[in-house]
Amino acid sequence: MSILIQPDTKILVQGITGDFGGRHAKLSLDYGTHVAGGVTPGKGGQFFEHKEHKVPIFNSVHDAVAATGATVSVVFVPPPFAADAILEGVDAGLDLVVAITEGIPVRDMVRVKRAIAGRKTRLIGPNCPGVVTPGSGPQSHGGCRIGIAPGYIHKQGHVGVVSRSGTLTYEAVYQLTSKNIGQSTCVGIGGDPVNGTSHLDVIRMFNDDPDTHGIILIGEIGGNAEVEAARWIKANVRKPVAGFIAGATAPAGRRMGHAGAIVGGAEDTAAAKIAVFRECGIEVAATPSDMAHALLRAAQAKGVTLT
Repeated sequence: MSILIQPDTKILVQGITGDFGGRHAKLSLDYGTHVAGGVTPGKGGQFFEHKEHKVPIFNSVHDAVAATGATVSVVFVPPPFAADAILEGVDAGLDLVVAITEGIPVRDMVRVKRAIAGRKTRLIGPNCPGVVTPGSGPQSHGGCRIGIAPGYIHKQGHVGVVSRSGTLTYEAVYQLTSKNIGQSTCVGIGGDPVNGTSHLDVIRMFNDDPDTHGIILIGEIGGNAEVEAARWIKANVRKPVAGFIAGATAPAGRRMGHAGAIVGGAEDTAAAKIAVFRECGIEVAATPSDMAHALLRAAQAKGVTLT
């Protein structure tokens, strides 16, 4: 099993005819992802062609869902139009929308959050690397890759990874794969202050997934999402969990890269979050290069085998 997506999940690519969206649609097709259709207004009836693949393009998500039965979309739409693209997926009744777009105005995302409250659609992102459920083929070919993560570093297995940082997601995955430890699903939730899915949301899904035996949680300075997740882990999770918090050397009050990565109070600092992780029984990685080792330490302490 895995969470959110399976190897046979049918996905749509919103913005498939753009340079960025088209490039990653090709990489997803090469990975074995079932790209059922693309969406670009005004280009309905055309096709996106790549090697042996001929992907139909539709004018709207509604038309694409009706024709293909897709349940998930990935958004590669420019920032001024990305919020409406997300809401188009919500209105079409998709189960999941993954918004890769960086730079969506906060005001637009507040509008999206209000609009999706109580709806069936889950939003991952924005400003995120996406979601990968590795397959069982060579270099995990045959899995489902949604977004921009490099598929070849993944390996099918039993560790769930959730992170605000794309590059740290890739680093954790590569470390695990290098140690012959596979992943169930890897989720980049994005670094913006207003996003659709939190660390805690993903931790709950990993906890409920019988095929996820261990978890790596990667956070940053700013906000209290990691603390919220850590306290829930202490009360509910018996699986081994390792954590890393980026931004230990960031000066207070200065935004560092991600829009959400800014220290606004004493509990937003890396030191405060690390202290909570340790209090909650999460094995803390001292540096990014220690993330897989930290999970192995946590697994050994609980007598859990991850390979």
